[in-house]
Amino acid sequence: MNIFIVEDDNNIIRVLEKIITDRELGKLLGQANDGITGLEEIQALKPDIVLVDLLMPGKDGISLVKEAKSLYTDIQFIMISQVSSKEMVGKSYQSGIEYFISKPINAIEVESVILKVEDKLKVNQKLNQIQSLFSKDKDYQDGEKASCEVEKIKRIMHKIGIVGESGSQDILNLVKYLIDTKQSMADLTVSELCSKFTEQTKTMEQRIRRTATVGMINLANLGTEDYMNETFIEYSNGLYNFEQIKIEMDCIRGKSKKRGKVNIKKFIDGIVFYCNSKE
Repeated sequence: MNIFIVEDDNNIIRVLEKIITDRELGKLLGQANDGITGLEEIQALKPDIVLVDLLMPGKDGISLVKEAKSLYTDIQFIMISQVSSKEMVGKSYQSGIEYFISKPINAIEVESVILKVEDKLKVNQKLNQIQSLFSKDKDYQDGEKASCEVEKIKRIMHKIGIVGESGSQDILNLVKYLIDTKQSMADLTVSELCSKFTEQTKTMEQRIRRTATVGMINLANLGTEDYMNETFIEYSNGLYNFEQIKIEMDCIRGKSKKRGKVNIKKFIDGIVFYCNSKE
């Protein structure tokens, strides 16, 4: 990840540079000592992450973040300041920052925050790549144009981050079949449904289970970071057993080694339900 620093205190810059370099947190593209120069450099270099001071000459951190975010929505900002005012911290988050770090600098906190932001960027990049691939996919079986139902299925899979997984096409086929035939998983076993598409039903079932499990892990990660995340709230109980999501969240937090489990019938039926009930 490419990192840029905007900070008017050279001592702080040196500390941040040492933390980033020693702990191999990313590639340093450079630094600026004021907000105006900082914005110009951000526009020229387009870094992935910017560490920015709140109070600086020329242009403060909040103004810089607002302007930069209006130009480059993918750049992630981490605010660093001695200011402890709740109002100023709130304005910082409203401007578009991901995290607020209070001075004096704590190396462990800086490392933790940068790693979290990098993880988020990697997830976003992966989803964007998947979305780009599927935006080029204009065909569905025998060269036919994708139906409205197929697009709904893809949108749901995209939201939980499984579009590019090996079982995503299998899931799409099963859900589309159930919608077209007006059936549900109450009418068939998973094996019976898979047999409509292949003789290797166990292999297909395993692909679907692995892919659904990836979706569960993605949702659990969303819930761990933000319990009020809309995607987490929408699908953690609609596609999965929420108790199993909580078990997975505890595993992610290191509270337990037990992993959450997926109910394939509930998962498939959940996607059918969303496709039938939403425009």
